[in-house]
Amino acid sequence: MQLLQRRPLPPQLTRVRLGGLLPLLVILAVLLVLVTVRQPDFLAPASLMSFLGRSAPIILLAAGQYFVIVSGEFDLSVGSLVTAQVVVAARLIDSDPSRTWPVVLVMLAGGVLVGLVNGLITTRLRVPSFITTLGMFLILVGAVYLWSNGAPKGGLSEEFRRFGRRAFEDVPVLDRIPYALLVLLVLATLAVLLMRSDFGRVLVAVGDNPRTAELSGARVRRTRTIAFMLSGLAAAIAAILIGGYSGVSFQAGAGLEFGAITAVVLGGVALGGGRGSVVGAMLGALTLELLFTLMNFYGVSGALRPTVQGAIILFAVAVSTRRFTSR
Repeated sequence: MQLLQRRPLPPQLTRVRLGGLLPLLVILAVLLVLVTVRQPDFLAPASLMSFLGRSAPIILLAAGQYFVIVSGEFDLSVGSLVTAQVVVAARLIDSDPSRTWPVVLVMLAGGVLVGLVNGLITTRLRVPSFITTLGMFLILVGAVYLWSNGAPKGGLSEEFRRFGRRAFEDVPVLDRIPYALLVLLVLATLAVLLMRSDFGRVLVAVGDNPRTAELSGARVRRTRTIAFMLSGLAAAIAAILIGGYSGVSFQAGAGLEFGAITAVVLGGVALGGGRGSVVGAMLGALTLELLFTLMNFYGVSGALRPTVQGAIILFAVAVSTRRFTSR
């Protein structure tokens, strides 16, 4: 294990971090210019802070998805997990402020538990993660519809909703700082630090070559299970923010699993695992949200979002495959 922990990051991972982010930053800058041209006050502090606060959930989901994908797996259950968490939270809180924090803890524990189940089924029973998490997706959707009799019940307290909709007001220069943005900054920092730790190195090594990592002493199954648990935890936190901002709906998490995967791929992370950075994944999510904002400003139908996501995945994977197979 010591040999693996002390081993430097693979050269290809370093190249992705240093060179792979530059094109993404250029795209992000171009989109920012286009949005500003269409909506000149977009860069006003209050408007920009609101945009970043609204983008926090998908950025967190992309970070969680990154842990799974870089380890060589997939998690298709996060969208349904978000929906289930929001609907269940409304039913449990039932507009009672005193239930807010106990329910928040239940949501966090539930997210970790779903991730644990996904990880154990994938690693112990050797069911492909695509099938495992697709099955979990369907189980969660069916369970929440059955439990709520087809219609969300109860309500979220104002104490709960402040995470997604409130902000620190009258802040010098920035005008306002959404609570969601502060949550994002703290968790993004923790994600970066985690990937710089021994666990992060092992996670990348497992995704790059699980057999070699195992021979070097890495506990491959445990590492991948932890990655799924981190993804579930990220989904639970995203559900708290989405519930606060958008309220209770069976559409709360619809399509978010594909949005997160698109963001990760756009951020330069290889779908086969072992390459890419968590910073790239989060920047990919921010770029995707900015693209959708631009589409909205120009009156492009939101129905085209899945089409755009599919095109991005195909293009990014094709470019990544060509780049790495030519080396």
